[in-house]
Amino acid sequence: MATTIPSEKLASNYVGGEWLPGDSAETFEITNPATSDSIATVALAGTEDVGKAVASAAAAFPGWRRTPPPERIQYLFAFKQLLEAHFDEIARITTLENGKTLTESKAELRRGIENVEVACGIPTLMQGYNLEDVSGGIDEIMIRQPLGVVAAITPFNFPAMIPLWFLPYGIACGNTFILKPSERVPLTARKIFELLHATGLPRGVVNLVVGAKPAVDALLQHPDVRAISFVGSTPVAKYIYVEGAKHGKRVQCQGGAKNHVVIMPDADLEMAAKVVSDSAFGCAGQRCLAVSTAVMVGDSREKFSSAILDLASTMRVGNGLDADVQMGPVISPASKTRIERSIATGIESGGQALLDGRGARAQTGSGNFLRPTVLTGLGPNHALATTEIFGPVLTLEPAHDLDDAIATISKNPYGNAASIFTTSGVAARKFRYEVPTGNVGVNIGVAAPMAYFPFSGWKDSFLGVLHGQGRDAVEFYTDKKVVIERWPKEWSRKF
Repeated sequence: MATTIPSEKLASNYVGGEWLPGDSAETFEITNPATSDSIATVALAGTEDVGKAVASAAAAFPGWRRTPPPERIQYLFAFKQLLEAHFDEIARITTLENGKTLTESKAELRRGIENVEVACGIPTLMQGYNLEDVSGGIDEIMIRQPLGVVAAITPFNFPAMIPLWFLPYGIACGNTFILKPSERVPLTARKIFELLHATGLPRGVVNLVVGAKPAVDALLQHPDVRAISFVGSTPVAKYIYVEGAKHGKRVQCQGGAKNHVVIMPDADLEMAAKVVSDSAFGCAGQRCLAVSTAVMVGDSREKFSSAILDLASTMRVGNGLDADVQMGPVISPASKTRIERSIATGIESGGQALLDGRGARAQTGSGNFLRPTVLTGLGPNHALATTEIFGPVLTLEPAHDLDDAIATISKNPYGNAASIFTTSGVAARKFRYEVPTGNVGVNIGVAAPMAYFPFSGWKDSFLGVLHGQGRDAVEFYTDKKVVIERWPKEWSRKF
């Protein structure tokens, strides 16, 4: 189905049930990463725009909070059906503004819809608990209540899925919600909010502001915003975590990653290479669960290296809307330059490029294209070993045994995900037990939790206590209230 996106300036903020242009004079041009063509221009939201969105959400909160949970989720049921009806259109918009392949855009949206489905279970998920006779004639009850106005600040790499990690749970729990998507990819969010509007949600329950750092700071500092969710790089995550906490907010921040996969000698090496190739180079490496380093144990090195090079060297790179393309461009010229500089740094400091993906422009057009890159010889102490390149770059490292591989992973400051490929249950259990990451895969390249499990992360990959998705999301978006009550028998004689 054809998707038409206007090239003129868009009224990109959705506040109080209406589409409004940003008050700021600053604009941002949205370009297709595969063609460098302009898609749209948005007027960025400033402090005043954020203030309007917060005021709208705050005004809507009392009525929405009193709406019974079974009624609140009816809007989510309708929203889910609209997402399904517009599935192909949303995926196409994501590919146009992000660059990933259409297949990847559809997969991302499917995972987002799964979160909407889980949030529809809020009448059960939000239940508290109680105990009679904690003391003679005294009962105690724990109930969950919504926080108020909550907000999410989301990145460019998953413009459909990551907002849906947060928004469905936030509003199902009775909060009102503000989304600040990446200004690089606001069109997917715009379409999602058009569908939310079509559900008939009361005005102000959901709000959208498209802005840059001034909008982020306004959300962090506004006294009526109770909680902030964030996904992005670790330096920005640390900034948001500190600033949010300083202003008394509940904060969850998913940061960067440097994910390792361990290849054991007993693994199905051809299958492992295929899965690792998809993980390392899918979405052009621009995902927080992409494999960055393959740690090859013992005799697995030669066969795995050969297999991964065969796959990476034949990967079809191009416009994500083309049916035969396996990898699209990176998000911007600046990202391409940064990734190429990282590759050069690795080579200049003693590493070897078994496959060098720089200089792809001539073969693939005017977009921000790179080809898969495979580096070796850097070692676990090299600067790139702790740098999130966020591009289609895979590093190969040898290890003597599983203990050596786990030690390599343990040295890394990030702790988002790690996987192992093996046919040994003993090795798999040891790895699962000892590896210091929040998401663990066994014969899985991308250890992405389903919507009913938390999207975990440790060390510099996560700041906070409660993660996104599932029960953690319900805990994050509610306050616990404990009620202790006694009703003496003699009082009943008065009635």
